[in-house]
Amino acid sequence: MVAGFRHGLSEAGFVEGRNIAIECRWAEGQYERLPALANELVRRGVAVLVATGGEAAALAAKAATAAIPVVFLIGGDPVKIGLVASMNRPGANITGLTLLTTSIDGKRIGLLKELVPKASLIAALINPDFPPAENQQRDILEAASQAGMRATVVKARAEMEFEPAFATLLDQHADALIVCADPFFNSRRDQLVALAARHRVPAIYEVREYASGGGLMSYGINIVELYRGVAQYTARILKGTKPTDLPVVQPTKFELVINLMTAKALGLNVPLHLEQFADEVIE
Repeated sequence: MVAGFRHGLSEAGFVEGRNIAIECRWAEGQYERLPALANELVRRGVAVLVATGGEAAALAAKAATAAIPVVFLIGGDPVKIGLVASMNRPGANITGLTLLTTSIDGKRIGLLKELVPKASLIAALINPDFPPAENQQRDILEAASQAGMRATVVKARAEMEFEPAFATLLDQHADALIVCADPFFNSRRDQLVALAARHRVPAIYEVREYASGGGLMSYGINIVELYRGVAQYTARILKGTKPTDLPVVQPTKFELVINLMTAKALGLNVPLHLEQFADEVIE
């Protein structure tokens, strides 16, 4: 993701170490650290504050400065959470990109239903510290009901809570799992994929890196390309464009990636139409 950001900057003529410096701060999944990190960068006098850790990072950046331009990358609706005045005219000093990953869980549940047609109970892994968690839970419960299934929510806010979360969904006899969009989960995708494999739980994830790393299936945007887009907006601001003149960008393409090796290991037959619909099939 950082490589995608650097690539986008270089395409616009900004090369780290030559005519630009990049200062990174990592909260490592501890969202409560973000306000202090944002304030630290503001005190450094950065030209642009880039907040790519989801809603929590974007809100921390907005609270830290009303003067320095902010470019965000989030998963939900920036208007609804108060980041911008509107999508077309963000207003003030902030704009960015939204992945809309927190609003397509209904589609993910439908894809799981196609791959595991006998599934009656789907578990959703949610990080309760992630700002859109409440909306995620509501959307998943509604989507599961509309698909004729039940849903149960298991929660994890730290790595040590992954094992207990899987134990809970197994105790409840969940037939499949949806790992909800969350930057912290993305940073721990190897552990989550390994747990799903060990417990033989069919799971769908947010981004292709899960599926390429052994996960069953992913449906969402190409997140590396989105980071490149963040860099392009950053470059335009560095060249003089005001954030208020840059509309919030929404993705138009979503990728379905299916790992056939994992499906076979789970004893699942992938329907031909689903293979043909997929953007990438890993064999």
